[in-house]
Amino acid sequence: MADTFFVFGPMGQIYRGGAERLSEVLPVQPVQRPQAVRRADGVPPHAAPAPKPIPAATAPPRWQEAVRAYVQTEQPAPAERRPLTQVRDVMTPHAISVHPDERANDAWQMLAERQVAQAPVVDAQGRVVGLLLRADLAPEKLLPAADDVQKAIALARRPVSEVMVSPVPTASADTSLRRVAQVLLQTGLPGLPVTDAQGTLQGFISRTDILRAVAADPPLDLWVGPTPA
Repeated sequence: MADTFFVFGPMGQIYRGGAERLSEVLPVQPVQRPQAVRRADGVPPHAAPAPKPIPAATAPPRWQEAVRAYVQTEQPAPAERRPLTQVRDVMTPHAISVHPDERANDAWQMLAERQVAQAPVVDAQGRVVGLLLRADLAPEKLLPAADDVQKAIALARRPVSEVMVSPVPTASADTSLRRVAQVLLQTGLPGLPVTDAQGTLQGFISRTDILRAVAADPPLDLWVGPTPA
């Protein structure tokens, strides 16, 4: 099942197929301030491992060689290099999610504490029904008028189900990264929930996830010229 996208809402699956018809099913307003969904422990999904301590330069040469040989035997064999081409290669598993009955203010507070800009909304069965965006819960202006502040307060008191983006597109774990990037550009969304055909949440892939993977170890070739068919 390659390059498969879905659209889910409170009533279940609305669409299943390729990316070319998503714009017909779901017009979405662009949003700002995209940021990766982090794991529940707060560690970025592609954080570099902590460097191993280096023996002091003043140690005797033979002792240094012995320590270096010991450290090398303790290190695991390097993983085989391969290109990153699918959603499963860069997505954040066990993504943070919120419940549709949760109060918007409580959900916003949780996202702010985790430094997350968005979160999938899942029902009691763990199926995606929407996407909550922090940008939709805050006043648009740096110094908003009094009326705008009152509207933001009223919005924060409503349940997540009334302020979430729904229906929302999702991607399967074996969808190509290029297709996901196209959908993110078309919809303006900062990321997509990753689900199976039943809508069960499996993870989240954001623009930042893709950029972090490219910046860390460029697996995606960049081309100039006409776009291939």
